[in-house]
Amino acid sequence: MTLVLFPRGVPVVKRILDLILTIPALVLLSPLMAFLALLIWATQGRPILFRQQRPGYRGQVFTLYKFTTMRDLRTPDGSLLPDAERLTPLGRFLRSTSLDELPELYNVLRGEMSLVGPRPLLVKYLPLYSAEQRRRHDVLPGITGWAQINGRNALRWADKFRLDVWYVDHWSLWLDCKILAVTLWKVLIREGINEPGQATAQEFNGEN
Repeated sequence: MTLVLFPRGVPVVKRILDLILTIPALVLLSPLMAFLALLIWATQGRPILFRQQRPGYRGQVFTLYKFTTMRDLRTPDGSLLPDAERLTPLGRFLRSTSLDELPELYNVLRGEMSLVGPRPLLVKYLPLYSAEQRRRHDVLPGITGWAQINGRNALRWADKFRLDVWYVDHWSLWLDCKILAVTLWKVLIREGINEPGQATAQEFNGEN
């Protein structure tokens, strides 16, 4: 594991806050994460971890880790079935409680993500962004963010990007603390997990 103590583009006080919260969280949550890994293995099989390339600071690609919530079910021609058909009951629970995000704490520890920032999306979206939307990559991506506490997957893409850019322009340590506190409340009430009428969020196609 490569750990970057102070990643490029991250204010020192923000990184210190990340480490102060992340290191104890990893220690305290390790038993829970081990239990969830065993539960996933017993009910869904392997892989236990979902790994995917995502763009981070300035679009630099890194490997994001989450708990697996879907089975690899495909049509006869090899295409993946819709998310709603691949999402398992355990996976639905993990998503609704945000427990599937816990392995991302390792991404934060490594300096690839922050606790707070725009969510890291898909690499294939990079050429679809407008110049303004691309500014969301001027900071490290986060486990939670301004868009997540203001609607999460229930928002339209244009609104998510507008909120992401607002965060880039208005970042402060106080704002990060506020987002973390509100996130805990949002997780408890399970608000904005899915886009209305969708098992997960619809893909971004470059439109507003």
